[in-house]
Amino acid sequence: MLRGAGLGPGLNDAGYRVAYAVAADNLSLGRTVIADSVNPLPVTQDAWVEVAKQAGTHWLEVETTCSDPADPAEHRRRVESRVSDIPGFQLPTWQEVVVREYRPWQRQHLTIDTAVGTVAEYVQWICEAMSRGSAQGRSVVL
Repeated sequence: MLRGAGLGPGLNDAGYRVAYAVAADNLSLGRTVIADSVNPLPVTQDAWVEVAKQAGTHWLEVETTCSDPADPAEHRRRVESRVSDIPGFQLPTWQEVVVREYRPWQRQHLTIDTAVGTVAEYVQWICEAMSRGSAQGRSVVL
């Protein structure tokens, strides 16, 4: 949407800032928020947690991975076979994914390996983790 508005590829963190604001607005309305975004650095991870803290709500951080020992090329296949559903948005290439900066998470979070379960299992694991975290009312899944 931002790129479609002519803001171009040099957005830096504009998309994240918009997402934080939309999440905060929805939390203020009593809604649950699921923030699905690339979150490779502590600065973005911390910003999402701050949105939840400011709203006075529970949060759960979830990191998805894809480690398939039977087929180490699965992650690459998934990246290269994706199709953008946003007009004009170009998905990252495999090389861009490989060189993207990533820092391991420094706090407790739920890790879901998408090579070892089903979508139904992942949903169940997230729901169970949310209930263990005493989530009541609105919450944020990051």
